[in-house]
Amino acid sequence: MRLRNVPGAREHLAESPWVIQEPQEQKGRWREVFGNDHPLRLEIGSGKGRFIVQLAAENPDVNYIGMDRYSSVLVRALAKQEEALLPNLRFLCYDAELLGSVFEKGELDRIYLNFSDPWPKERHARRRLPSKEFLRLYDTLLSPEGTVEFKTDNRTLFDFAVGEVEAGGFVIDALTYNLHRDPVMNEGNIMTEYEEKFSVKGNPICKYVISRRTGNISE
Repeated sequence: MRLRNVPGAREHLAESPWVIQEPQEQKGRWREVFGNDHPLRLEIGSGKGRFIVQLAAENPDVNYIGMDRYSSVLVRALAKQEEALLPNLRFLCYDAELLGSVFEKGELDRIYLNFSDPWPKERHARRRLPSKEFLRLYDTLLSPEGTVEFKTDNRTLFDFAVGEVEAGGFVIDALTYNLHRDPVMNEGNIMTEYEEKFSVKGNPICKYVISRRTGNISE
């Protein structure tokens, strides 16, 4: 489910200093964008931005990028940043399939996937962000100790994602089928807007943390 079109969203993003307009030009140069050598972490599908803005506020020594392909969605996240003015947060209006043109090998140390589009039709399986095809892409962009964190209330999508981990070149570090009742994995959890909505309805939230398998060819 996507937000309705927001008039002027594209123009607003184009004028904002918090949105990177030509991200391909920053490939391998993200330290220069932020002016430091702090770890760089990416959320794919930032939605209204609650998660990434709060995360950046709580971790000033980490650089964050919030990305969404839809301007009418991303502009809501940008509004939060325009109030917070966090120096360690930037945004991209970009397609995840093209991440290889934006980040250099090993440039990221963590990727967050929160309540991603389930693409329910089987013929669209490769478009799912936790698919083995995307995991192989993430594998090339993450540092040797890099991780992916994935949360969803969609059990079908989560079961699919778990089944893709090994083929994607990763191993499971932690997994739960009911995040909010897991005292270990829920510690420090930041809820997204969707997470709060689904939790109120009683939907259990699934989450995994996976890391790159040592000795991958991409290393």
